[in-house]
Amino acid sequence: MLPQSTAAVSALAEQYRAVRSFTEHLCETLETEDYVIQSMTDCSPIRWHLAHTTWFFETFVLGEFQEGYRPLDPQYAFLFNSYYIQAGERFDRPRRGLLSRPTVAEIYAFRSHVDAAMERFLASGDKDVLARAQPVLEIGLNHEQQHQELMLTDVKHLLAQNPLNPVFRTVDLPKSEPQDHAWIRFDEGIRHVGHVGDGFCYDNETPRHRVFLEPFELGNRPVTNGEFAAFIEAGGYRNPLVWLSEGWNLVESEGWSKPLYWERHDSGWHAFTLTGVKPLDPNAPACHLSFFEADAYARWAGARLPTEFEWEAARAEAANQQEGHFVDEGHFHPVGAAAPRDALAQMAGDVWEWTSSSYGPYPGYTPPPGALGEYNGKFMSNQYVLRGGSCATTRSHIRDTYRNFFPTHARWQFSGVRLARTV
Repeated sequence: MLPQSTAAVSALAEQYRAVRSFTEHLCETLETEDYVIQSMTDCSPIRWHLAHTTWFFETFVLGEFQEGYRPLDPQYAFLFNSYYIQAGERFDRPRRGLLSRPTVAEIYAFRSHVDAAMERFLASGDKDVLARAQPVLEIGLNHEQQHQELMLTDVKHLLAQNPLNPVFRTVDLPKSEPQDHAWIRFDEGIRHVGHVGDGFCYDNETPRHRVFLEPFELGNRPVTNGEFAAFIEAGGYRNPLVWLSEGWNLVESEGWSKPLYWERHDSGWHAFTLTGVKPLDPNAPACHLSFFEADAYARWAGARLPTEFEWEAARAEAANQQEGHFVDEGHFHPVGAAAPRDALAQMAGDVWEWTSSSYGPYPGYTPPPGALGEYNGKFMSNQYVLRGGSCATTRSHIRDTYRNFFPTHARWQFSGVRLARTV
C-alpha cells in the first residue's frame, strides 16, 4: 500500500514523469516517417507504442480511479488496445502500419492530455484512492519500460529494411576486451526460485517455490560474436545434426545462414546496429539469435542452454559478478566486458539469454482478476523464457526473477546465449 505521506506521492509522480519523458527521449532522432511504418507483424509502428502506453494509463488508471474522467477520443480505445479482450474490441495488429491517422502530432497531443490528467490525479491528495491505484500505476510504468525496449528493437528492424542504412543514434561504441571463456560450478540441491519481498514484480514471477537442481556449470560470460562466427565457418548452418527439427525447417525455408543483421563484406563480418553498420566486434556478446540458433550453437559447442532455474540460482549464488550494459548508458548495442575467469559477467544487461525452459506457470500460479490478468498468463504456451535484460532494457526495470518470453523463431530482440553443462 502507498504510504500515507506527501513525499511518497511526490516520488510516485516523479517516477511517472521520468518514465514518460524517457520514452519521448528515445524518439528525439526520429523523423515523422519513422513513426508510422510497421516492418513486420511482430513489430508495431513507433507511433502505436506511444499511443498504446498512453491508452494504458487512460484506461486502467484514470478510467478506473479518477471520477468523471472522459477519454480524449473514445475511438482510441479501439485503435490502441493491444490484447486485453476484457477491455473491448481491438484493431487488427498486422494492419497497424496501414493507419495514417491519428497523426504523430495528434498522438503526442494525446500523451500530453493524459499526462496532465495524471498530474492532477496524483496531486489530488486522496491517499486512499492513490493507495488503491498504486499497483496499477506500477504495472503501467513497468509496461511502458517494456515498450521502450520494444520501440528500440522495432525501429532497428524498420531501419534495417532501408538500403541507405539509416543511423538511429550516432554513438562510438566502446571497444570490447578479449575475455576467456571459463566454467563456474554450482552444486546440486534444493533452491527457492521466484520473487520474494515487497518490491514490484509481474505475476508470472510468483509464487516463490522450490526446485531441485543437479550439479551444473555455467559459462562465465555470454557467447561472443567471434565464437558464433566460428560456428558459421564450421558449417553450423549446414549441419542438421545440431539443430532441432523445427529449427532446421526454418534454416531451409527462410534461408538462414547467419544471425539477423549480420553482413559479410570484403573486409569481414559487419553488423547493422542502431548506431550504423559497424565491423563486427568479435569480443562483444552475439545477439539477435533465435532460440533455435542459440540451441544449435550450444549443441555444436558440446554444451546446452541453461534452465531458467539454473540461471536464477547462479545469479543468486555466484560470489563474483559484474554487471553488463543497459539502455541508460546509451550504447544501444551489446558491448563486451572483461571479467576474471571466476566471475559471472553480464548476466544483467547487454543481451537477453535464452534458456531451455518453456514459458509456463509456476506451481500454484493463478492470473489476477480483471483485464490486467491477461498481461502474462494467457501467453504461457509455445514460448521459451529469456533472462537478464539487454542493452535496450532500463536498469531499474530488470530483476533476477524477471521472466521474459518469446517464440522460438524470434530474432529481432537483443537475444543471445550463455552456455551450460551438466556435471
